[in-house]
Amino acid sequence: MNITHKTVLITGGGSGIGFQIAKLLSEKNNEIIITGRTEAKLKDAVSKLNNVSYFTADVTKEDDVNKLVAYLTEKHPNLDVIINNAGQASVYNLANAPAFDNSTTEFATNYFAAVNLIDKLLPSLKAQKEAAIVNVTSVLAIAPSYDLPTYSASKSALRAYTQALRFSLADKNPNVKVFELMPPLVDTEFSAEIGGSNGIPPAQVAEEFVHGVENDHYEVRVGFTAEFWDAYLKSPEEAFLMLNSRR
Repeated sequence: MNITHKTVLITGGGSGIGFQIAKLLSEKNNEIIITGRTEAKLKDAVSKLNNVSYFTADVTKEDDVNKLVAYLTEKHPNLDVIINNAGQASVYNLANAPAFDNSTTEFATNYFAAVNLIDKLLPSLKAQKEAAIVNVTSVLAIAPSYDLPTYSASKSALRAYTQALRFSLADKNPNVKVFELMPPLVDTEFSAEIGGSNGIPPAQVAEEFVHGVENDHYEVRVGFTAEFWDAYLKSPEEAFLMLNSRR
């Protein structure tokens, strides 16, 4: 896919992976809109980038999503690409902590928000000559981490939805390509609680992502994720133990 001269929306674009993708895509002559809950963080990000604007919105709130869609319809009617990058994670153990509250929060951000935004913007994407939907999942969408149990589950759900959406659009709307970006542990503020300082830099994720999209690699398995995927295909049980012995 040609990833230049496009209009791109990135949720959670004020820092981490989202910021680095915005930076790299803006350097490729794309027009970028980043969104997130914290206006100060978005303003700071925009001040460091070119061809980037922002819209403050919490993608888990229906009113905010409707305002974002209205803004895009008015100001950016030729939206070409959606990158669902916003995320929420809770570190805990199912043996000694209830899962319902954590999973409700995580699924709201990691799964339902992405599905809702796609539902509302897909008609616009279908009207473009070439468009894309990118859902950011995780290596944990392949197999779960015991200390991120419901985060893993939410990313697994998003992975299943992404595969189904890709298959559904392939015949009737082949102009809308559906990508899945699957990072491993990444050194960001978001992952600090789970040892993110041991992860890869977010700039590497952005670089591998852009390379994958340019070459129509619909599942972009970054860094350790590619190694883990091969291990999982050989033995799901051994791969699970491999993942859960890394921390």
